[in-house]
Amino acid sequence: MNKRWGAKYGAQETGSGVPTGTEDRFPGKKTGKVIALLNQKGGAGKTTIATHLAGELAMHGKAVTLLDADPQGSALDWAQRRLQSGDSRLYGVFGLARDSLHREVPGIAQQSDCVVIDGPPRVAALARSALLAADLVLIPVQPSAYDVWATQEMVTLITEARVFRPELLAAFVVNRRVVGTVIGREARAALADQPFPTLRADIAQRIAFADCVAAGKLVWEVSPKGAAAREIAALAEAVWEML
Repeated sequence: MNKRWGAKYGAQETGSGVPTGTEDRFPGKKTGKVIALLNQKGGAGKTTIATHLAGELAMHGKAVTLLDADPQGSALDWAQRRLQSGDSRLYGVFGLARDSLHREVPGIAQQSDCVVIDGPPRVAALARSALLAADLVLIPVQPSAYDVWATQEMVTLITEARVFRPELLAAFVVNRRVVGTVIGREARAALADQPFPTLRADIAQRIAFADCVAAGKLVWEVSPKGAAAREIAALAEAVWEML
């Protein structure tokens, strides 16, 4: 029994390893699924992906709750900007930056089709609690050698969590890929040696994402047919397929 998990989190080791008319691209899936965005390296783009993934699922009729588990509260700041601008609420955003996540999230998930957790960087206790609560962990990785190397710490945490949650799914997301370069493909090739898959849907480095964060909006609200909106839609479909 790993003391960091068993004693602190009460984990027990197992013996086994939308607008009307919008087409629902995510039908018939299990309800109450929990998706955690985690990376121990800061600046990976977790909050941008978390807010947009939650919004994409909500747009297609899912009842979504976003939990801001980052002490910096970036997702809460985004929600506050949205409220101040007078835009309608797409989903609930709540702060829950404490290591009791794994005990509190199941009750929240019973009232939602999907719970998205925007996880913290460099806070291992919170990350472990989020892992025990999650069905799927998404690890955003920027396409640089430094970021790829830094994923090992997250891989270790997930491997430890699978001792207690062998059904836990995990996948990498190449984020902030520079359009027109081969760096994204190189990052994907480097991640091929890791024990988790890399989602087919990449997210590019686009000014649209930065503009939307500042305004408390989502890219599909500003440019529904733009490249950024298409990338988020593809990401949401890939995530839902895993669930």
